[in-house]
Amino acid sequence: MTGPAVLAEARTPERRSRTYGVGRTAWSSLVIAVAVVVATPVLAVVIDGLGSLGESAQPRGLARMVLTTLALMLGVGAGSLVVGGGLAWLVTAYRFPLRNVLVWLLVLPLAMPAYVLGFVFLSVFDVAGPVQTLLRAVFGADVWVPEVRSLPAAVLVMTLSLYPYVYLLTRSALIEQSSGTYDAARTLGATRGRALRRVLLPLARPSLAAGLALVMMETLTDFATVQYFNVQTVSVGVYLVWKGTFDFHAATQLAVLVLLFAVAVLAAEKALRGRARYHQLGSRRQGFQPERLRGARGWAATTLCVAALSAGFLIPVAQLLLWAAGQASADTSVLTDPRFVDYLANSLLVAAITAVSCVVLAVSIGHAIRLGGGRFVSFAAQLTTFGYAVPGAVVGIGVLLSFAAADTALERAGVPGGTGLIVTGSVIGILYAYVIRFLAPAYQSIGASFEKIPPTVTFSALSLGAAPRRVLARVHFPLARPGVAVALMLVVIDAVKELPIVLLLRPFGFTTASVWVYELARENFWEKASLPALVIVAVAIIPVFVLVRQTRRDETGTTAPGEVRQ
Repeated sequence: MTGPAVLAEARTPERRSRTYGVGRTAWSSLVIAVAVVVATPVLAVVIDGLGSLGESAQPRGLARMVLTTLALMLGVGAGSLVVGGGLAWLVTAYRFPLRNVLVWLLVLPLAMPAYVLGFVFLSVFDVAGPVQTLLRAVFGADVWVPEVRSLPAAVLVMTLSLYPYVYLLTRSALIEQSSGTYDAARTLGATRGRALRRVLLPLARPSLAAGLALVMMETLTDFATVQYFNVQTVSVGVYLVWKGTFDFHAATQLAVLVLLFAVAVLAAEKALRGRARYHQLGSRRQGFQPERLRGARGWAATTLCVAALSAGFLIPVAQLLLWAAGQASADTSVLTDPRFVDYLANSLLVAAITAVSCVVLAVSIGHAIRLGGGRFVSFAAQLTTFGYAVPGAVVGIGVLLSFAAADTALERAGVPGGTGLIVTGSVIGILYAYVIRFLAPAYQSIGASFEKIPPTVTFSALSLGAAPRRVLARVHFPLARPGVAVALMLVVIDAVKELPIVLLLRPFGFTTASVWVYELARENFWEKASLPALVIVAVAIIPVFVLVRQTRRDETGTTAPGEVRQ
């Protein structure tokens, strides 16, 4: 049979169960198993924290920790919205000198970890820094200078590091909008500012909400930066209680509180999005045309962009390079320090294993969804991404609790030693926590590639008798290869910069580059921390450039020649 007869046969229940369902149960079970593995540490924290209420005294200053955490999140969120959203509007709605270069360079602060920017900021503005030294020399020793190690300074540093999240998403939302509603508002007499407030911002609200949620989650997760500025948040409290007093129940109770903050952020994002759905008619070819700023206005716009880029990336990198060059000239052995090689190797090894593991799981999950696992499997797939919304300190404590419970169960079953030796004597605990934490970006990237594969391609392969494993190897994986490459780089950079999980779970004698930078900077050995910090930044720049290249290719491929390529 050929033509319609074959299609009719392929659509019958018997034919579908014989081809489309072959091996599907195993792949669906894999997704459910991964979801359970991801959710177990979080559930362990919740169960232990709620079950131990009243058994442990709350740490001193808990109310102040909560208020400080709220103030920090709101401050960084508001600052990122103003800086990131304002720059996105500036480079999208206007043309000015160096605009075509700055529009991409403004993403570079993503490669600068906040804890690196933090200690560079302190080296410049603290009591012994050049700024206060110059002020004392000019105005006398009694000159008043604002306190540097404070909450406002921490808000400023984290805003400069995190604003690209809002910038990227807001700019994408603005360039994707059709010109119809905007032109209508302008025709009715609205100024560009009023059209922005009444037309464009409501349409970009989902992207703004997503960007703010990312910024607040990163702020909640931050551990090192806030300590540099003597700001004690709930996440810092978890680590101090766990490592300082060894009161595990008090630490898990604080971890539950951190988890509640994360849930509140996600709920706030959903509320900001609302039930409304925003759809644009037409393509990005119809986007509004930027207005050219001439003279002083144009150079003022350039100055604003350069100031944000310099404060968040250029000046810190220059300072790190000066320190590294000074260290190398004073002592050439710093470049061959075996600790530096070992710590960097540890970071790259753990990051590589994590990236490969996350990509393998993400590809398997995407493949299972393509095979049609049903609503429950789709829900389980979404649950696997929950770890990225959980702060690293919570994940770390959850992993410890999970392994401790497994250890107890094995001992009761007659297995001596259990898993305690595995956790404390190797990096298995770190790898487990990393996979939980970073499976989400891998799945999002690979899932986007899977969504671009027409369902008919999968159906055709299955109807021809190909087993699901063969469909994965010969169809799905080759077509999803671009997403796999992006996922690998995203996970590597996140894993290289991760700090709280390593501090909580690292075995004796195991140190990564991020931990080394944190420990050196905490002791004010800023010059010695410069070289490993530069390596972290250099590694982070790679995926940032890939992201910029991908975004630019998407825009230039779908926009009018005169809109982006000026």
